[in-house]
Amino acid sequence: MGHRRALVDYAARLVGSRSLAEDLVQEAWLRFDSASEKQFVREPLNYLYRIVRNLALDRRRRTMREAGIFAPIDVGSAAVVSPDGPATPETEALFRDELRQLQLAISNLPERSRIAFEMHKFGGARLREIAEYLGISLSMAQVLVDDAMERCKRELGWNRTEDMENPSPRTSKSQKP
Repeated sequence: MGHRRALVDYAARLVGSRSLAEDLVQEAWLRFDSASEKQFVREPLNYLYRIVRNLALDRRRRTMREAGIFAPIDVGSAAVVSPDGPATPETEALFRDELRQLQLAISNLPERSRIAFEMHKFGGARLREIAEYLGISLSMAQVLVDDAMERCKRELGWNRTEDMENPSPRTSKSQKP
């Protein structure tokens, strides 16, 4: 592969890391090799560059999505349920518990539903982007996101729409002062 160095340089500019660029070029070559066995590739070098670019973009999206999902959460500010004052330790504990339940619910989703849900809710991806990424129709992307949302709501016992829009812990009537 005479263009390997140029491909690695290109990938390194896209991802900012030479070692990651090496991995992307290797993955691109494997994908190219598999694709070229199935059909004739008219412009192989251009096709390799496109594969490298797509892999770099996928990597960037995944990194951004994971950073948003696994970013440290300020439980004290996120757990505030009343404008009357700061969250109590009980409220923070409830919030932490509910956050763990949500993370578990998401991890238990079917893979395509989980990917679609995370891309949409945490990565800010539009349904069209999700459909392209997963190789599905736009309506199927909507179904996956909606199904994932419903499964998470069921797991958490959130039955009303406003619960999902404001996922902070709720105090029951018996707990209110």
